Amino acid sequence: MNDYKVIEIKRSVFESNDREADKVRQQLKADRTFLLNLMSSPGSGKTTTLKQTIAALKDEYKIGVMEADIDSDVDAKTIAETGAKSIQLHTGGMCHLDAGMTKQGLDSFGSNEFDFVVLENVGNLVCPAEFDTGASKNAMILSVPEGDDKPLKYPLMFTVSDCVLINKIDTKSVFDFDDEAVVERIKKLNPNCEIFFISAKTGEGIDAWTNWLRKEINAWNS
Repeated sequence: MNDYKVIEIKRSVFESNDREADKVRQQLKADRTFLLNLMSSPGSGKTTTLKQTIAALKDEYKIGVMEADIDSDVDAKTIAETGAKSIQLHTGGMCHLDAGMTKQGLDSFGSNEFDFVVLENVGNLVCPAEFDTGASKNAMILSVPEGDDKPLKYPLMFTVSDCVLINKIDTKSVFDFDDEAVVERIKKLNPNCEIFFISAKTGEGIDAWTNWLRKEINAWNS
């Protein structure tokens, strides 16, 4: 007879988080607030893309941004310069946000004051994909310099994302990046995923991205 007990911690943690995420979504729906969980690896251009997104939508929606990071408040300061209200969430060394952390941020923020809130998740292609934050939609950014093979290496991230932005297309002359291959790899994992090729630096493709976002915000808040 075994004198020890095996506890499935990972399963328990995920199940508890999923229940909390459902509660977050219910509250967001009641408050008519659309929450976008924006994920990517470090250096992909999340903050620059976010600045372009805010510029395109700030006259239509009351926008708030929750910046998640292990430390520092650099991104929150940058976003505050756009005129959008921003807060910094420090994760205490954790490489992701879960639903409970997201709720803490929303409660501190007063999410019912906003039509559209962006959660800029911790820069990481692994952990953030595993935890449901309670967001209305998930989006991720893959930058051209990272390579078109990332869907093969980090399939869960592309599977859970409703939208993928291929950023830094202005650098394609420098990097070996296959547009058709990356689309095929993403669609194989997630046939319903929307894919937009953009340059946050030049603004190319931002209109298509923000038009999709506008449609999703209006549908959620209707």
